[in-house]
Amino acid sequence: MNGSERKTSGVILVFVDGLGLGADDPAINPLARAEAMPRLTLRYGCRLTAEATPLQTELCGSVPIDAVLSVAGLPQSATGQTTLLTGINAQAALGHHANGFPGQALQSILKERSIFRQLAALNLRGTFANAFTAEYFAAAAVARWRYSATTLAALAGGVRLRFLEELLSGQAVYQDLTREALRERGYDVPCIAPGKAGVHLARIARGYDFTLFEYFQTDITGHSQAMEQALHRLSDLDAFLDSLLGLVDPGKILVILASDHGNIEDLSLGSHTANPVPVLAFGAGAANFLGGLTRLDEVTPRIVDTLCPL
Repeated sequence: MNGSERKTSGVILVFVDGLGLGADDPAINPLARAEAMPRLTLRYGCRLTAEATPLQTELCGSVPIDAVLSVAGLPQSATGQTTLLTGINAQAALGHHANGFPGQALQSILKERSIFRQLAALNLRGTFANAFTAEYFAAAAVARWRYSATTLAALAGGVRLRFLEELLSGQAVYQDLTREALRERGYDVPCIAPGKAGVHLARIARGYDFTLFEYFQTDITGHSQAMEQALHRLSDLDAFLDSLLGLVDPGKILVILASDHGNIEDLSLGSHTANPVPVLAFGAGAANFLGGLTRLDEVTPRIVDTLCPL
């Protein structure tokens, strides 16, 4: 991708954990079922299976990309997310795929090469739209919990994180979109429809050059191998994306959906897969962004180039 003129006024990256391109088999792949993401299919004619013809127009498209990156074994979250959010092949740097939360070596990569840090060095404003709880940081302080790659990436770029006050005022989005997970943990917050979460993300993104949102219910559900739950999570994601895409200006904003590894597309396994993962792009510069994109470690450099072309 070669850019000499900035074609977008902002990029929204929707990171969807554990979303691969699997077989067109509705017995094992919820994405092969018509009820999985009907709004996205209707709006763009885009199906997320390995056999589907990738969508390509000037303002929207999709490509399959490699998440294994020539490292033996199945791709995992810590290395995959570090790669996605830095443009560094973290799998190759470690010599293996690493699951869970980033250890010291991956933390160092995120600290030095986080997309937020790269953009800040170019005087571009980035934000992480997910809402946090004080409980999360208290647990991390006593090593009961560890920071995710997304959290570390944001902190490396000096990004101010969002908490429940911002969530309640529509200035943050919870990781499950509807806030049901918060209520199950005893928080007194109102649930919302997933489409409303799309409204909130569109509003947040207006003040920034780059906005990240993380949705990891897809990966959790893939591990559970529960088809009905998978269809529910994908339906929520579909409504969220449909709302978001209906609110952003496609002539100015580029919305990207990307994943770190496969999982939910093959419920016969209960583990990650080596399947290619999709990158979808909608809006300003979509075709240019996707042109020639083949690898997970190419996503961040293209976002940076889109926002600050040479």
